[in-house]
Amino acid sequence: MASSKLFLLLISAIISMAITSTPAAAANGRIHLIMVNNCAESVWPAMLGTTGHATPQSGGFHLGPGEETTFDVPVGWSGRVWPRRGCSFDARGMGKCATGDCGGVLRCGGAPGATPATVVEMTLGTPQSPMHFYDVSLVDGFNAPVSMTPVGGGRGCGVAACGADLNVCCPSALEVRDREGRVAGCRSACLAMGSDKYCCTGEYGTPAACKPTMFSHLFKAICPRAYSYAFDDASSLNRCKANRYLITFCPPQPE
Repeated sequence: MASSKLFLLLISAIISMAITSTPAAAANGRIHLIMVNNCAESVWPAMLGTTGHATPQSGGFHLGPGEETTFDVPVGWSGRVWPRRGCSFDARGMGKCATGDCGGVLRCGGAPGATPATVVEMTLGTPQSPMHFYDVSLVDGFNAPVSMTPVGGGRGCGVAACGADLNVCCPSALEVRDREGRVAGCRSACLAMGSDKYCCTGEYGTPAACKPTMFSHLFKAICPRAYSYAFDDASSLNRCKANRYLITFCPPQPE
């Protein structure tokens, strides 16, 4: 309860800041990304720019419980963000994570993340084409609840989210366990089965041929605002023109 109230106060402050500073954000050609760790334990956010796009923040950093950070990315940026959990790094930034690891380093520096991991994907607009597109995807599996919310974006802006902890209801065939035997992540059906039918590849490589499986239906029922499989665009892809976006790890759930 207290954590949720503090989070709501934080959001109110962020929205107030956005209302007064959004024009400046647009003027300097940058988009503000605000990351908040609402989890009870540390999270190590990781980032990766798509081909031709730089990777911000050297690709990763530590975010303690209740901490937040803000940084800018250029308009037109395209890339992904995902949480790493259960990490341990030495003073040189070498180590490993239980989930979402990117080659055993703190600063991923352009390295992709290991699955399973909950992924935030975004393709930001430009002055010529100002619409931003973003989503939360379970196509690479799940390792932590995540949401992406526009701040001060006006009408029609959606919330991308998988706010529930899928690890507690992950089918046994999809479970990934840590050294202590706890469920640390939940693989997608594609990752677990590896067949064209589950991965929407080969003869199943079109929306008409690739339909949601029983696992996709389960994920969609629990996280209706996230991609549950490759062609889940209709209810999962969001559009907005905001200049600030809030990415929250372990977003508070309605009581």
